[in-house]
Amino acid sequence: MFKKILIANRGEIALRIIRTCREMGIKTVAVHSTADTESLHVRFADEAVCIGPAPSSESYLKIPNIMAAAEITNADAIHPGYGFLAENANFSKICSEHDIKFIGASAEMINGMGDKAMAKETMKNAGVPTIPGSEGLIADFEEAVSLADGMGYPVMLKATAGGGGKGMRAVQKAEDLLGAWDGARMEAKAAFGNDEMYMEKLILEPRHIEIQIVGDSSGKACHLSERDCSIQRRHQKLVEESPSPFMTDELRERMGKAAIKAAEAVKYEGAGTVEFLVDKDRNFYFMEMNTRIQVEHPVTEEVINYDLIAEQIKVAAGIQITGLNYLPNLCAIECRINAEDPANGFRPSPGKITSFHAPGGHGIRIDTHVYAGYTIPPHYDSMIAKLITVAQTREEAIAKMKRALNEFVIEGVKTTIPFHLGLMDNEDFKSGNYTTKFMEDYSM
Repeated sequence: MFKKILIANRGEIALRIIRTCREMGIKTVAVHSTADTESLHVRFADEAVCIGPAPSSESYLKIPNIMAAAEITNADAIHPGYGFLAENANFSKICSEHDIKFIGASAEMINGMGDKAMAKETMKNAGVPTIPGSEGLIADFEEAVSLADGMGYPVMLKATAGGGGKGMRAVQKAEDLLGAWDGARMEAKAAFGNDEMYMEKLILEPRHIEIQIVGDSSGKACHLSERDCSIQRRHQKLVEESPSPFMTDELRERMGKAAIKAAEAVKYEGAGTVEFLVDKDRNFYFMEMNTRIQVEHPVTEEVINYDLIAEQIKVAAGIQITGLNYLPNLCAIECRINAEDPANGFRPSPGKITSFHAPGGHGIRIDTHVYAGYTIPPHYDSMIAKLITVAQTREEAIAKMKRALNEFVIEGVKTTIPFHLGLMDNEDFKSGNYTTKFMEDYSM
């Protein structure tokens, strides 16, 4: 087992990792920018190292600075959390070259799954259902026209290096294809330095349902059931829950087997997520594989009583998994609390938190790094807390979430709490009748 782990991240996920490490008897090193000196992950780690100024490009994304911090503190492993360098193949490779264990996927795995076209081909060869679309990358616009005509509209253009919704365009009719093609390529080039595209048939009335998997160094994998992530805005998840209200026992079994097949086909090691689009007839299609811990991992932890961070660390240390698949025996919902103003287009709202009161009671979990007096910097993601409720039924979890949101006090900045309160009263959400298009028609 590792003696000391450096957490190459910030905020609530860094604090989350520190807590599990402490329970496992592992020392921790926090790295931080000058903007995060007063963050709780810095306070609670055994050691802390400043790695640069506020911009992430000069701190949390600066690999030489992070490696230097690991070496001077004698850390024998690095946990990247999510975001930042969590799926950076070069970072994983450099850690390996310096005999520091990267608690995540190998460089080869990150490259293989990070390239969406390559990942799709790998899954197709493994027998995992994939969305009908182009065979590999599209050479030019003329090929895009031919593919779309042959497939039939609507279609979806996707950047092969994409993520977070960047480089994606839904195209409803032929006359819109050129504008979508140019716009998606420009966006992908700016965001990823790669403007290569592929095309898929657009799935109508889709649900976004992901399967949590864990694989070990022997090539064995298991699944930990599903999370429904369909409530999204601009491809960014707002609410996640498990089990999915759209799920059936038969569908869960089929999707679970497909996710295991996907993980074992690439000999995946660590915690990861196989993400699927599910159509209105409950046909499911591979979308992508995330080779890291997910923001919404607490939902799974709560419904199966399982510490995913601890499992990540154990697998990275060479411990074999049990191979058992897990099914949810409770219902959990997670609301992402962002420092944003939902009444004004979810505009970011950094600033000083003047008052902070967290809700409590049975079945309430809060993952956060903020407190009264903490200043939310403008340089990073706007998520400041995750509020999770767990109960025997979905109806009880929603009622508990509504009560907890009403108790949650964050003053000094705008937050998405009002949005989530409205959502808990929405009849379509309460009935489980929603798709990834929900936010297009929703109004507060």
